[in-house]
Amino acid sequence: MVWRQDDNGNRYPVGGYDDRIDALARVLALESGVVHKQTYWVDGPPGPVCATNRDLYVRLVDAGERMTDSGRTLDGFLRAWWLVARPLAGRRELDLDTVAAMVVAAGTVPPPPLLTSWRTAEFAHVDEPADHADWERIVLSQIADLADFADQGPLDEHAYFGVDAPRPAGCVRATDRRWYNFDPRGYLECGMAGALGGWDEADGLRVPVPGPVLPLRPEPAPGERPLPTLTWADLADLAICGQEYE
Repeated sequence: MVWRQDDNGNRYPVGGYDDRIDALARVLALESGVVHKQTYWVDGPPGPVCATNRDLYVRLVDAGERMTDSGRTLDGFLRAWWLVARPLAGRRELDLDTVAAMVVAAGTVPPPPLLTSWRTAEFAHVDEPADHADWERIVLSQIADLADFADQGPLDEHAYFGVDAPRPAGCVRATDRRWYNFDPRGYLECGMAGALGGWDEADGLRVPVPGPVLPLRPEPAPGERPLPTLTWADLADLAICGQEYE
């Protein structure tokens, strides 16, 4: 059950949910639009629903598939993800249920409008992200890149083999120019696989490459492993892999 406490201290039930992550997502969606000081919370089993990288992988891939199937664009998801993450900016670490709830909420709330300032801002390149502000610079840089892509017209089928963002001359952004994924499904699956692992060959989404491979970036160890919390640096890595990992 999700509850709300209003400005006068009165408490009201918001709604019941069978799934803890859906309930947390509802709280984040409500908090992202709150103007007055109101409190929302989940009253129910404490969880966690997600305890391993595999648990989170399955949740995020499912959310990405539902968003893509419903027509939510990657740009719309990223703008909504930025919005629902703002109430969590002061936390140093996030439990996996909250991370999953962020993504689920970002698939349902109306994305905020694209700000012109995001496209012209100078986002210093983030070599070692550490906090919410670093994650935010990465996501806003990606939003700006997608707006630049949109100005060039529809992408062709070859874009998924890798294409550079058509950034204006002198543009400074926190991410590299190269892109491989252009919908929420691919972004979230590749983000998890490249940053935290958790995929299984039985999923049918990716298979191990035979023979020796020289990865272009450090990759997570194979297999399922406990993952109590994530930092904003972990989420920044997920976002970068969502853009760049194949």
